[in-house]
Amino acid sequence: MMRNTLIALTAVAAALAAVSPPVARAADAAAAKPAADDRKLIRSAMSAAPKKVAAGATIVAAGADGKMRVLREGNNGFTCMPDNPATPGPDPMCMDKAALAWAEAWINRQTPPAGKVGFMYMLAGGTDASNTDPYATKPAPDNHWVKTGPHVMVVGADASFYDMYPKSATPDTAVPYVMWPGTPYQHLMVPVR
Repeated sequence: MMRNTLIALTAVAAALAAVSPPVARAADAAAAKPAADDRKLIRSAMSAAPKKVAAGATIVAAGADGKMRVLREGNNGFTCMPDNPATPGPDPMCMDKAALAWAEAWINRQTPPAGKVGFMYMLAGGTDASNTDPYATKPAPDNHWVKTGPHVMVVGADASFYDMYPKSATPDTAVPYVMWPGTPYQHLMVPVR
Protein backbone atom coordinates (compact mmCIF):
# COMPACT_ATOMS: atom_id res chain seq x y z
CA MET A 1 0.00 0.00 0.00
CA MET A 2 2.84 2.43 0.84
CA ARG A 3 4.32 1.85 -2.63
CA ASN A 4 1.02 2.84 -4.27
CA THR A 5 0.78 5.87 -2.00
CA LEU A 6 4.30 6.95 -2.97
CA ILE A 7 3.56 6.46 -6.66
CA ALA A 8 0.41 8.55 -6.34
CA LEU A 9 2.16 11.26 -4.34
CA THR A 10 5.01 11.36 -6.84
CA ALA A 11 2.38 12.10 -9.47
CA VAL A 12 0.82 14.76 -7.21
CA ALA A 13 4.20 16.39 -6.64
CA ALA A 14 5.01 16.30 -10.35
CA ALA A 15 1.68 17.88 -11.24
CA LEU A 16 2.08 20.60 -8.62
CA ALA A 17 5.54 21.33 -9.98
CA ALA A 18 4.18 21.40 -13.53
CA VAL A 19 1.57 24.04 -12.70
CA SER A 20 3.98 26.03 -10.51
CA PRO A 21 5.93 29.02 -11.72
CA PRO A 22 9.40 28.00 -12.97
CA VAL A 23 11.52 28.85 -9.93
CA ALA A 24 14.15 26.88 -8.05
CA ARG A 25 12.80 23.82 -6.27
CA ALA A 26 14.04 24.55 -2.75
CA ALA A 27 11.99 21.67 -1.33
CA ASP A 28 13.90 19.23 -3.52
CA ALA A 29 17.22 20.53 -2.24
CA ALA A 30 15.96 20.54 1.34
CA ALA A 31 14.68 16.99 1.03
CA ALA A 32 18.20 15.78 0.21
CA LYS A 33 19.80 17.40 3.30
CA PRO A 34 20.26 15.96 6.79
CA ALA A 35 17.69 15.33 9.49
CA ALA A 36 17.37 18.98 10.60
CA ASP A 37 15.90 19.86 7.21
CA ASP A 38 13.65 16.80 7.33
CA ARG A 39 12.26 18.05 10.64
CA LYS A 40 11.47 21.39 8.96
CA LEU A 41 9.67 19.58 6.12
CA ILE A 42 7.75 17.48 8.63
CA ARG A 43 6.64 20.61 10.53
CA SER A 44 5.51 22.18 7.26
CA ALA A 45 3.54 19.07 6.26
CA MET A 46 1.96 18.81 9.70
CA SER A 47 0.74 22.43 9.48
CA ALA A 48 -1.78 21.30 6.86
CA ALA A 49 -3.98 19.32 9.26
CA PRO A 50 -5.28 19.37 12.85
CA LYS A 51 -2.65 18.24 15.37
CA LYS A 52 -4.22 14.82 16.03
CA VAL A 53 -4.53 14.04 12.31
CA ALA A 54 -1.02 15.28 11.55
CA ALA A 55 0.45 13.34 14.47
CA GLY A 56 -0.66 10.03 12.96
CA ALA A 57 -0.15 10.86 9.29
CA THR A 58 2.55 9.54 7.00
CA ILE A 59 4.77 12.46 5.96
CA VAL A 60 6.33 12.44 2.49
CA ALA A 61 8.39 14.92 0.48
CA ALA A 62 9.69 15.07 -3.06
CA GLY A 63 13.41 14.44 -3.46
CA ALA A 64 15.73 16.10 -5.96
CA ASP A 65 14.96 13.24 -8.37
CA GLY A 66 11.22 13.98 -8.18
CA LYS A 67 10.51 10.74 -6.31
CA MET A 68 8.64 10.80 -3.04
CA ARG A 69 10.41 9.69 0.09
CA VAL A 70 8.86 8.90 3.41
CA LEU A 71 10.04 11.23 6.15
CA ARG A 72 7.87 9.59 8.78
CA GLU A 73 5.59 6.56 8.72
CA GLY A 74 2.04 7.09 9.93
CA ASN A 75 -0.85 4.92 11.07
CA ASN A 76 -4.12 6.80 10.46
CA GLY A 77 -4.56 6.60 6.66
CA PHE A 78 -3.66 10.26 6.03
CA THR A 79 -0.64 11.38 4.04
CA CYS A 80 0.77 14.89 4.38
CA MET A 81 3.15 16.82 2.11
CA PRO A 82 5.08 20.01 2.98
CA ASP A 83 4.72 23.37 1.28
CA ASN A 84 6.04 23.58 -2.26
CA PRO A 85 8.22 26.73 -2.22
CA ALA A 86 7.94 26.95 -6.03
CA THR A 87 4.29 27.98 -5.73
CA PRO A 88 3.21 31.53 -4.86
CA GLY A 89 1.43 30.73 -1.60
CA PRO A 90 1.55 28.20 1.21
CA ASP A 91 0.25 24.82 0.13
CA PRO A 92 1.08 21.99 2.53
CA MET A 93 -1.65 19.40 2.25
CA CYS A 94 -2.88 16.33 4.08
CA MET A 95 -5.26 13.89 2.44
CA ASP A 96 -6.98 10.61 3.11
CA LYS A 97 -6.66 7.62 0.77
CA ALA A 98 -9.72 8.53 -1.33
CA ALA A 99 -8.51 12.13 -1.77
CA LEU A 100 -5.12 10.82 -2.85
CA ALA A 101 -6.80 8.66 -5.52
CA TRP A 102 -8.83 11.69 -6.65
CA ALA A 103 -5.68 13.83 -6.90
CA GLU A 104 -3.92 11.13 -8.90
CA ALA A 105 -6.85 11.02 -11.34
CA TRP A 106 -6.76 14.83 -11.71
CA ILE A 107 -3.03 14.79 -12.37
CA ASN A 108 -3.32 12.03 -14.96
CA ARG A 109 -6.41 13.64 -16.55
CA GLN A 110 -8.46 10.55 -15.77
CA THR A 111 -11.93 10.21 -14.32
CA PRO A 112 -11.77 10.11 -10.52
CA PRO A 113 -12.89 6.86 -8.89
CA ALA A 114 -16.67 6.72 -8.46
CA GLY A 115 -18.17 6.35 -5.02
CA LYS A 116 -15.00 7.36 -3.14
CA VAL A 117 -15.50 10.59 -1.25
CA GLY A 118 -12.21 12.01 -0.02
CA PHE A 119 -11.20 14.67 2.45
CA MET A 120 -8.21 16.98 2.25
CA TYR A 121 -6.83 19.54 4.70
CA MET A 122 -5.00 22.70 3.67
CA LEU A 123 -5.11 24.58 6.97
CA ALA A 124 -2.05 26.69 6.11
CA GLY A 125 -3.82 27.98 3.00
CA GLY A 126 -3.51 27.12 -0.64
CA THR A 127 -1.69 28.26 -3.72
CA ASP A 128 -3.66 30.67 -5.85
CA ALA A 129 -5.41 28.87 -8.71
CA SER A 130 -7.97 29.13 -11.45
CA ASN A 131 -11.47 28.42 -10.23
CA THR A 132 -12.58 27.16 -13.65
CA ASP A 133 -9.58 25.45 -15.28
CA PRO A 134 -8.00 22.53 -13.38
CA TYR A 135 -4.85 22.84 -15.50
CA ALA A 136 -4.27 26.62 -15.61
CA THR A 137 -0.71 27.59 -14.73
CA LYS A 138 -1.10 31.35 -14.44
CA PRO A 139 -3.79 34.00 -14.23
CA ALA A 140 -5.54 34.92 -17.47
CA PRO A 141 -8.58 37.11 -18.20
CA ASP A 142 -10.83 34.09 -18.66
CA ASN A 143 -9.66 31.59 -16.01
CA HIS A 144 -11.01 33.29 -12.86
CA TRP A 145 -7.97 33.15 -10.58
CA VAL A 146 -8.83 32.96 -6.87
CA LYS A 147 -6.88 33.26 -3.64
CA THR A 148 -7.64 30.72 -0.97
CA GLY A 149 -6.85 30.91 2.70
CA PRO A 150 -7.00 27.99 5.14
CA HIS A 151 -9.57 25.45 3.95
CA VAL A 152 -10.63 21.84 3.72
CA MET A 153 -11.87 20.08 0.60
CA VAL A 154 -14.43 17.40 -0.09
CA VAL A 155 -13.55 15.57 -3.31
CA GLY A 156 -15.09 12.70 -5.23
CA ALA A 157 -18.68 13.22 -4.11
CA ASP A 158 -21.67 12.64 -6.38
CA ALA A 159 -22.45 15.59 -8.67
CA SER A 160 -25.73 16.22 -6.81
CA PHE A 161 -23.76 16.98 -3.64
CA TYR A 162 -21.99 19.87 -5.35
CA ASP A 163 -25.28 21.22 -6.70
CA MET A 164 -26.10 22.38 -3.16
CA TYR A 165 -23.24 24.93 -3.19
CA PRO A 166 -22.37 28.06 -5.20
CA LYS A 167 -20.62 27.35 -8.49
CA SER A 168 -19.77 30.88 -9.54
CA ALA A 169 -16.69 31.37 -11.70
CA THR A 170 -15.78 34.21 -9.32
CA PRO A 171 -16.79 32.80 -5.93
CA ASP A 172 -16.93 34.39 -2.53
CA THR A 173 -14.00 32.48 -1.00
CA ALA A 174 -15.17 33.37 2.52
CA VAL A 175 -17.97 30.77 2.24
CA PRO A 176 -18.09 27.19 0.90
CA TYR A 177 -18.03 27.03 -2.89
CA VAL A 178 -17.36 24.57 -5.70
CA MET A 179 -14.00 24.81 -7.42
CA TRP A 180 -13.69 23.60 -11.02
CA PRO A 181 -17.49 23.26 -11.40
CA GLY A 182 -18.74 21.21 -14.31
CA THR A 183 -15.49 19.24 -14.60
CA PRO A 184 -14.82 15.71 -13.33
CA TYR A 185 -12.60 17.38 -10.71
CA GLN A 186 -15.16 19.68 -9.13
CA HIS A 187 -14.77 19.73 -5.37
CA LEU A 188 -16.09 21.61 -2.39
CA MET A 189 -13.84 24.28 -0.90
CA VAL A 190 -14.73 25.04 2.73
CA PRO A 191 -12.90 27.98 4.32
CA VAL A 192 -11.64 27.52 7.87
CA ARG A 193 -11.13 30.51 10.09
